[in-house]
Amino acid sequence: MTGLAGVGALVRLALRRDRVLLPTWIAVLALVAISSAAATGDLYPTAASVVRAVGAVNDTPAMVALYGRVPDVGSLGALAMLKPLATGALAVAVLAIVLVVRHTRAEEEAGRLELVQAGAVGRFAPLTAALVVVVGANAVLGAVTAVGLGAVGLPVAGSVAVALAWFAVALVFAAVAGVTAQLVTGARAATGLAVALLGAAFGVRAVGDTAAPWLSWASPLAWAQQVRPYAGDRWWVGGLAVLTAAVVSTAAYALVAHRDLGGGLLPDRAGPARAGRDLRSTTGLAWRLHRGPLLAWAAGFAAYGLVVGGVAADVGGMLTSDQARQLFAELGGQGELTDTVLAAMLGILGVVASVYGVQATLRASAEENTGRAALLLSAPVGRVRWAAGHLAAACAGVVVVLVSAGLAAGAVHAVRTGDAGQVGRVVLGAVVQAPAGWVLAGIVLAVYGAAPRLAAAGWGAVVVFVLLGELGPLLGLPGWLSDLSPYAHVPRLPGGEFSAWPVAALAAVAAVAAFGGLLALRGRDLG
Repeated sequence: MTGLAGVGALVRLALRRDRVLLPTWIAVLALVAISSAAATGDLYPTAASVVRAVGAVNDTPAMVALYGRVPDVGSLGALAMLKPLATGALAVAVLAIVLVVRHTRAEEEAGRLELVQAGAVGRFAPLTAALVVVVGANAVLGAVTAVGLGAVGLPVAGSVAVALAWFAVALVFAAVAGVTAQLVTGARAATGLAVALLGAAFGVRAVGDTAAPWLSWASPLAWAQQVRPYAGDRWWVGGLAVLTAAVVSTAAYALVAHRDLGGGLLPDRAGPARAGRDLRSTTGLAWRLHRGPLLAWAAGFAAYGLVVGGVAADVGGMLTSDQARQLFAELGGQGELTDTVLAAMLGILGVVASVYGVQATLRASAEENTGRAALLLSAPVGRVRWAAGHLAAACAGVVVVLVSAGLAAGAVHAVRTGDAGQVGRVVLGAVVQAPAGWVLAGIVLAVYGAAPRLAAAGWGAVVVFVLLGELGPLLGLPGWLSDLSPYAHVPRLPGGEFSAWPVAALAAVAAVAAFGGLLALRGRDLG
């Protein structure tokens, strides 16, 4: 038996497990890129408006640090792909990390990989299957995106270059995740280490784009921009990414060959001999489990909030047409242009915060799947109290990340405008986004309580609600259909009028959904 025996079977198994996850990610990423390209042509109908918008972007350090520079001042395609290219590169990198760890270290940690390898499955098959899934998924994403961008009128060569840029980033970080999965014994630690490296790559790119252009070449995220879609199309940069991925993947295979199943090359840190007082309740345990990811999310939100606060006052220079101003009004709300931009950006943060709420609530499902919940509930601990602890941590976490973003954005905006009162206005605009995230968390708990195998459908709910609530006005959907999304009922602040009724209604819907989930959980068997 060779080391690659059983790869085909593991690939089919992985595709079956990811039959919801992969199509959802592919559809969302492709739709965002295609809709951005279609909208940009309408927002900047003349060459002069494109040049002015590109100049405003490249002259705003916060925008350059966040998304990079537009390499061609006269390229509509390069302007249209500025944000989708940067955010898409981050998204495909995260997806690659999640897929590789999910099908290697997570399976090993759960004990399933040991059972699988007891059959005719080679030592290198799990890692190879995970890499094949990443390559295939990103190939499909690239093909769909390239066809869609060409269909809305962008040059075919540049559209293929966009696909290549995303594919290159995914390859590199799939290989990085392959290495981190060998270094540590836990799936969460492996994912956290790979994401930390992704964050370092983002920081290097941001510093390079704003201060030292040569430094950007040290970041794989910058390579996506260096492909320069619609601005020269540097195909050879893709070869650099393939070469790097090959080297890192070779290192991952070498590490697989030199460690025991279930072990890691880095030693585990021993914990305290006795549990602290904070672990004497289910709520304390839930907080302990969620603390690390929450702090990481809060730090990320605060960093993005700094950018939002810095960009808001200057964004008027980027909206060089009446169409562009109307778009932000539809996305964000009413009032002065700066308030409209802030409301739109805080609305986007509200959607991302709900992603945290879904992820945190699904931790209860993960605890059940690994058997840890059954062990805990064998003690005198009620399952309702246990699940409610995870839900409380998720809902509180949504508020924490939004407050961190609001404080950062409000502080920077207050400094730039010289008005300390802006801090409170921006924080309020961030906090009112929380009930929408609570609704998603409640729905996830309801599905998990009634049908735990379908709990991951919460991710689909996020996608559907975003399409209905955030993009509904842009797509011209009927009002009643858009109103099905909780995001459609969030007050648009600052700039709009605050009403407590929509916030209270969303909180009530979340409470009803969560209550139903807890009742269903109480009446079924675990596992």
